[in-house]
Amino acid sequence: YSPVVFPLSCAVQNYSWGKVGLESEVAKLLTSGDPLVQIQPDRPYAELWMGAHPRGDAIIRDNRIPQKTLGQWIADNPACLGTKVKDTFQGQLPFLFKVLSVDTALSIQAHPNKELAAKLHAQFPEHYPDANHKPEMAIALTPFEGLCGFRPVEEIVSFLQNVPELRALIGEVAAEQLERSGSDDPRGVSAALRVCFTRLMKSEKKFFVDQLNMLVKRISQEAEEGKDTSGSNGELLLRLHSQYPGDIGCFTIYFLNLVKLEPGEAMFLGANEPHAYLRGDCVECMACSDNTVRAGLTPKFIDVLTLCEMLNYTPAPSSSKIFPAVQSQLDPNVYVYDPPVPDFAIMRIEIPASIKLYLISAVDSASILLVIQGTAVGTSTAAASEMSLCRGSVLFISANESISLHLSSPDGMLLFRACCLL
Repeated sequence: YSPVVFPLSCAVQNYSWGKVGLESEVAKLLTSGDPLVQIQPDRPYAELWMGAHPRGDAIIRDNRIPQKTLGQWIADNPACLGTKVKDTFQGQLPFLFKVLSVDTALSIQAHPNKELAAKLHAQFPEHYPDANHKPEMAIALTPFEGLCGFRPVEEIVSFLQNVPELRALIGEVAAEQLERSGSDDPRGVSAALRVCFTRLMKSEKKFFVDQLNMLVKRISQEAEEGKDTSGSNGELLLRLHSQYPGDIGCFTIYFLNLVKLEPGEAMFLGANEPHAYLRGDCVECMACSDNTVRAGLTPKFIDVLTLCEMLNYTPAPSSSKIFPAVQSQLDPNVYVYDPPVPDFAIMRIEIPASIKLYLISAVDSASILLVIQGTAVGTSTAAASEMSLCRGSVLFISANESISLHLSSPDGMLLFRACCLL
């Protein structure tokens, strides 16, 4: 008899933008989940990958199971996905679940829709490794900041009037086109926005570096004199410039919304939505893909033309980027983040201290469970033995299996569960 609910040991990615050592939520979860893990104090711990992605396939921690990794196990036991999920996603786990700990900004990027992904993958397989789309959702664990989507036009116009260096890069003709575009003509607005943003992103390197240096010098002086630099988004500009000096991405703060999430708040990034995470810790779920089109705040391959062509140029206020969680009607301890794509959904499970026995209910999809706080012993007919759960524990749960948690922590538990709700 082989268990169909089991603990996982998950892959870590040490990307340079990650928080370092035990400042990183990823590192903290790793070390509490497995005290034998050695955390190196000067290394970035950027991402924890919970899933079956070939570049970070989770290792099964149950010696009764012959397969070493989750990917191998799912390939041999595709029924664990649930019938609908298995049929819809060709026997693959359709999502990758992650924890991110962001210290310095990630690149300005967008993820292609299915049609564009297929085209890019066929033309440039070395940069676009698969043909899938990559919608993603981030839920804050600590206060979290990111750039997401185009700002309302009046905010962009105000920056064009307050930041002469930005106006110089975009040019008078494009700037005036945006200033004149009326809210009664959304297509005209999007067209003007596209021209402005493309002009910025395609400006001559030497020219934009000079303009950026002038801007940074001016704002640094104003800040030293105690002046208010918010009209030029001064604080964020200086922060990004210190992280990526001379990078065109520094100017995108004048076009994109700054979205601030409190713990438990989420943002959903659909196809073609420009975004860049700036700082904080989050759990993230995405369709199982690695396709990213980048254009700034990065030393990696950038593809400005593709990015400017593909973006969604619909302006909207930053408040509209916060994706709501819906309290489950079946269980008041569960909040569901169900984005408008079929590939994944996330549940936040908050168990109060007053509850000592809690049932993680069965869903018709394979799911991955992450413990953020609290301790419990989990029992399941499908596991055939007790599992001790604590901060950092990760469990794979096959479709239609439930787990009873016997809570032992005085302050309840916080769990996140990724699954596919078709």
